[in-house]
Amino acid sequence: MSRQFTFLGAAILVLTFVCIQSGHAQTSQDSKSDEAAIRKVVQQVQDGWNAKSGEAFAAPFAVDADYVVVNGLKLKGRDLIEKGHMSIFLTIYKDSHNVATVQSIRFLRPDVAVVHVEWNLEFRLNEKTEKGHAINTMVMTKDGGKWRIAAFQNTAIQPPGR
Repeated sequence: MSRQFTFLGAAILVLTFVCIQSGHAQTSQDSKSDEAAIRKVVQQVQDGWNAKSGEAFAAPFAVDADYVVVNGLKLKGRDLIEKGHMSIFLTIYKDSHNVATVQSIRFLRPDVAVVHVEWNLEFRLNEKTEKGHAINTMVMTKDGGKWRIAAFQNTAIQPPGR
């Protein structure tokens, strides 16, 4: 009886190990797929900016998203994010170009990620090309299989000596 129990115990141990390993492989594959989807969201934000479209820029945000502008102004909701960006695309940033570089993606849960993105902005001001450099923190959530930006905090990176 003890040999039978030992064999059964070993079989359960092996089966448990195999299930755990396949669960990790699935999680890793899901994580890579989610990371690619998150990078696509960042690309959509960049493309919306460079198209000077408030609607396209705001589309990846949750309906009730929180957005903190680089100057500390807080906006609530996709509609205000869209309207605010349309305003700046018609004025100060009408001749701008913005490039995003994802610095990190950290999954807090399978459906929540913190994403740090560095932005390099070029724009015209008084007939002179200016450059802006910022980093932002995005909190993204996955709902119904789709990643959206729930919160966005933008912070200017000052050049050395300023």
